[in-house]
Amino acid sequence: MPSNVARLEQFLLSGVSDCKVLVVGDVMLDIYYFGDVQRISPEAPVPIVKVAKELKTLGGAGNVANNLIQLGCQVLLAGATGDDDNWHHLQRLMTIHNIKCTGIIKSNRPTITKTRIVAGHQQVVRLDFEEIAPLLEYEENRLLEWVLAALAQGVKIVIISDYGKGVCTPKVCQTIINTCHKLAIPTIIDPKGRKWVKYQGADYITPNIKELGKALACHVDNTNELVYQYAAEARQRFNINNILVTRSEKGMSLVNHSGIINIPTRAQEVFDVSGAGDTVVATLGVMLAGDTDIATAVKVANIAAGIVVGKIGTGPVKSGELLEALRRTHAAL
Repeated sequence: MPSNVARLEQFLLSGVSDCKVLVVGDVMLDIYYFGDVQRISPEAPVPIVKVAKELKTLGGAGNVANNLIQLGCQVLLAGATGDDDNWHHLQRLMTIHNIKCTGIIKSNRPTITKTRIVAGHQQVVRLDFEEIAPLLEYEENRLLEWVLAALAQGVKIVIISDYGKGVCTPKVCQTIINTCHKLAIPTIIDPKGRKWVKYQGADYITPNIKELGKALACHVDNTNELVYQYAAEARQRFNINNILVTRSEKGMSLVNHSGIINIPTRAQEVFDVSGAGDTVVATLGVMLAGDTDIATAVKVANIAAGIVVGKIGTGPVKSGELLEALRRTHAAL
């Protein structure tokens, strides 16, 4: 077995449990109803889904935290939810998964909840329950007070998971990034929207091709040359050290001061891409927290994403699944 894979295996089996990761972002509850369609409703031309199973899972920044836990990390989670029934569902799930969530503040808005109805392998409809607005000033202050205290607890890396729902305000992002710089703690951003100024100075950012274009107010064709050109421009404009662009069927591209590294995707059957970005940022965070070099970390994140798109829903990648995939694809590392 190549030494690189052997080192990764040793880390995932024994060293990862020493890694403490802080996740800050938009925490959500994902609810799935699985069933079959056998007829059309007599009330309207819509399918009737006979529900066979209900599943509640951690979504958004919660899914990032769950991916980290499944890979063996210690996880601290900060965000905002409502004080309602869906928050209690989230709290139960976090307790089950051993995610430390005292950094979740309560707001007057409902807990963000996404309900998906799935028939076979096909999503029929999604229902979103949310009120999108930035945190109020006193909520920002409460959140940041907790985060700054958490950073002194041996955190090795911070992930900001921005779903554009209001937690990741400019004040929250810049305070975390600047404080982490002083403490020599790397920051990884999973971005949303056009306003990347709030991410300025981050160590790593993981946009998809569309998000990169939004940040620069242009369309980016999915070619190696243009991805490099625009990612390099974004690096300079927003002072970000590493940009990892996820490019759908074309894999990923890492752009930093050394140039560009293109990592092709592996041929596979894709059932559901929801949650793949969470898996990428979580796996990247785990690898970097374990002092893996950035090129290898990106390749491992790419392999993890290939696992999760073969699942239905926002299920995390488990440590055993990643180990098995690494052993099968060691030549790529």
